[in-house]
Amino acid sequence: MSENCNQSCSSCSEECVEKKDQKNDFSEKLHEMSSVRKVIGVVSGKGGVGKSLVTSMLAVTMNRLGYHSAILDADITGPSIPKAFGIKEKATGNDFGLFPVKSKTGIDIMSINLLLKNDTDPVVWRGPIIAGTVKQFWTDVIWNDVDFMFIDMPPGTGDVPLTVFQSIAVDGILVVTSPQELVSMIVSKAVKMAEMMNIPILGLIENMSYFKCPDNGKKYQIFGDSHIEEVAKKYNLKVLAKLPIDPKISEACDKGMIEFLDGNWLESVCKILKENIEQQKN
Repeated sequence: MSENCNQSCSSCSEECVEKKDQKNDFSEKLHEMSSVRKVIGVVSGKGGVGKSLVTSMLAVTMNRLGYHSAILDADITGPSIPKAFGIKEKATGNDFGLFPVKSKTGIDIMSINLLLKNDTDPVVWRGPIIAGTVKQFWTDVIWNDVDFMFIDMPPGTGDVPLTVFQSIAVDGILVVTSPQELVSMIVSKAVKMAEMMNIPILGLIENMSYFKCPDNGKKYQIFGDSHIEEVAKKYNLKVLAKLPIDPKISEACDKGMIEFLDGNWLESVCKILKENIEQQKN
């Protein structure tokens, strides 16, 4: 650093360490009127594994435990969170910023579908515009006193996951998968990306893990033997939960009633998150 440094790096010709660090810093500041204590990313290596479902159920479960939860829907081209919660109204704002829409039980939600005139309007945007929108959900939305924010990310390891990991202060991620071996291979890509970005991986959640027959109570693995334990062992991760194939889950999402679905499948995951935030208080 120069002896005459005035902290104005943009107009400085010196190539000091501090300036180089700023060049590599892509982090974005949370809106000054916002308060978010913990940010958890929900990711998957591919689409169709139920990532949005898991995100919704995590927010609902934390809300039931008495924590103010929120969802930032970063899946700009395939937003499904508002549908699961039955939200039809649009987001509003003022000169200070945008306001998330509250669900029936008080969960704050921001999604591109809450800004579009029609829910069925396609988002035909290029990568930089999509990534910029995700950043604005962090910088321009006023998130009021949120204990846990869950970010529903699009599948894969492209622009948006990279933007989220670089721009938003993510405390950890949960990786969602399904039993097929192919999916487990792609999960490895998501795990490796998180490791490259130095984002803590809290564990794995397997969706569509089994079907419990209502007649005999037995569990059947519809998609064959699960490979999630192999992936978990390979990367020294924990399998935190396994969700069943249950028509009630699909029905709740279709009717926008995910908040009123009975089920404790993700309570073990939320207890881990709860312990984490309680330790932070102390």
